[in-house]
Amino acid sequence: MLKENTIQVFEHSFLPIRGKFEERHFVALSKLNALHDYQYFDLRHNGIKFKQFVGVIQVAGLTIEILPKIDNHNGDEALWQKALIEMLHVTKKLKVQKVDQANVNSQNIHLLDLYFEWFLNEVQLLIHHGLIKQYYKETNNVKALKGKLEFAGHISKNLVHKERFYTTHQVYEKDHIVHQILFKALDIVEKCTKGNYLYSKCKTVQLDFPEVKKISVTEATFSKIPKTRKTAPYETALAISKFIILNFAPNISSGSENMLALLFDMNSLWEQYILARLKQSNREITVYGQQSNQFWNGISIRPDIVLDNGLDKFIIDTKWKNISYNNPSTHDLRQMYVYNDYWVSTKAMLLYPSNETEVPEFKHFEKNSSRQNQHQCALGKISIFDKDETTLNKNIGDCIIDWFIKS
Repeated sequence: MLKENTIQVFEHSFLPIRGKFEERHFVALSKLNALHDYQYFDLRHNGIKFKQFVGVIQVAGLTIEILPKIDNHNGDEALWQKALIEMLHVTKKLKVQKVDQANVNSQNIHLLDLYFEWFLNEVQLLIHHGLIKQYYKETNNVKALKGKLEFAGHISKNLVHKERFYTTHQVYEKDHIVHQILFKALDIVEKCTKGNYLYSKCKTVQLDFPEVKKISVTEATFSKIPKTRKTAPYETALAISKFIILNFAPNISSGSENMLALLFDMNSLWEQYILARLKQSNREITVYGQQSNQFWNGISIRPDIVLDNGLDKFIIDTKWKNISYNNPSTHDLRQMYVYNDYWVSTKAMLLYPSNETEVPEFKHFEKNSSRQNQHQCALGKISIFDKDETTLNKNIGDCIIDWFIKS
């Protein structure tokens, strides 16, 4: 059963201002959209029209889950929530092994819960193994002379207190940038899980966590993290922290509400999902993602996926839309022709999700006298689901590769 404070919608759908979705939520989302160059959705006078972004937004106690859906396919929210979670898992954007799968299937939790629980589990693991200490420089008043005496500061601060020394010295403790970032993320999780089953777990982790300074964290802060053998175990927790902190928009609405938005472009997710499934294939073929070639005057071109079986190369360009019985755009076909030409590929494919899998027909581009063995292109239409229509097809990569090799 869906939570009372949760709304589920599909990509490209319209959410009117009524019921759970109030005017204050609309105002907050409009400000979030402005911060991100209006890419997430279109504003209407009485609601929001979503675009190709899927994921979850939490604002003022309301959680909005935006789910993917292929046109004219099953509109079952539970099915598509499960599909999205699995796609994020396969592309390594989400780890769900430690989360109760029964809760996922019954919609008792949403995407934010999964990220928060993953993060809390990682921090608990770090605490269990022992949090690291690091050296860092600190400048302040101390009662014993150590490190470098800062003369100007010492004179201005200690005219009265002759027993103190204003110095810059090394400190070896747990209050360093790595733990300060994790602490910041824990604070956000606490704010976003009040009234949630994860709130008590978050408070427990916070109690076990050392006291550290509160810092302002931006994208630049993460570039300052030292990459050493000691910080290697923190890699996953810091990656989730970055995702949580950089997507958290405090006080974005006119009131005191906080907002967290974890959104994914389905075009990019579809490409990465297909790439991951192809790499899982047991076929003897090498799979490349985003391989570049120089095109003109410093401009490069880059197909989504290149396959190489040692004899031939094949090109795949993924498109997250149901093309149905329509023809692809002339622009897309020109692009595939250029890819074939530059990669000396024999076959290219525009790959679309579909309600049903159809074996593609590769057709030659019209004859070109400059090339004897003219290359081919096809429209690939494939279902992401297995025959049971409820689970994702784990062998989708094998199927796509066989289309190229056996046709």
